[in-house]
Amino acid sequence: MTPQEALQQVKDLTVALISVSLSNEQNFPSTYGNPNASFEITVGNAAAMTVALKNVPYEDIYQELSDAGCYNFKMLDGGLITLRYRFRDQKVCEHSLSYFPSPNLDQFQNEPELYLLEEIYADVVARNIVPFPIRFDFNDDAARFVEIHHFYSHLTLGQYENCRIPVSAPLTPLTFGGFILRNFYNTAFRKYSDDIPASAVSCAATITTAERGIPHVLLQA
Repeated sequence: MTPQEALQQVKDLTVALISVSLSNEQNFPSTYGNPNASFEITVGNAAAMTVALKNVPYEDIYQELSDAGCYNFKMLDGGLITLRYRFRDQKVCEHSLSYFPSPNLDQFQNEPELYLLEEIYADVVARNIVPFPIRFDFNDDAARFVEIHHFYSHLTLGQYENCRIPVSAPLTPLTFGGFILRNFYNTAFRKYSDDIPASAVSCAATITTAERGIPHVLLQA
């Protein structure tokens, strides 16, 4: 995946989510640098993302990110989706792809009959839902890599510091977007699947043979 392909995918995902009304608010990506050398695709106020690393209540993390507009998309239920990539010599060298669901779904759960009239809300009205953040990270720095313990590409669930589930390769923007939509907005995803583009490119595998021997996420080549 080249910088140009990644940037186009972020734009395509933005347009698609707007067109099917799954995104209430959105920010088109910001870019820095030279695509042929060092290049970054990020969001405005990206510095606010540091709050996600602090030992503070999740509600505070979510609210600070929301107030700062530090996201690509704010979904219909308030969930925040952020995509950030860095490239070196036309190859992805780092990414952080995150989903921060709204910690407060009372508006849906207290009056579910209002939202069930519109089937795309079906996945967010159940009272037993427990919102938790998800992040896919990738970094090609060999100095940070520790086989079996600190993977080049990994998935973190729920802000657990040592939760690192190995992922076979970096994710493209459309692959990540499809993962979030399919698993957390499935009713809407199935209804609008023809309008949500799929990724036609992929990234080279970074998982090792030893890491394939433990539970991991395998991306389609």
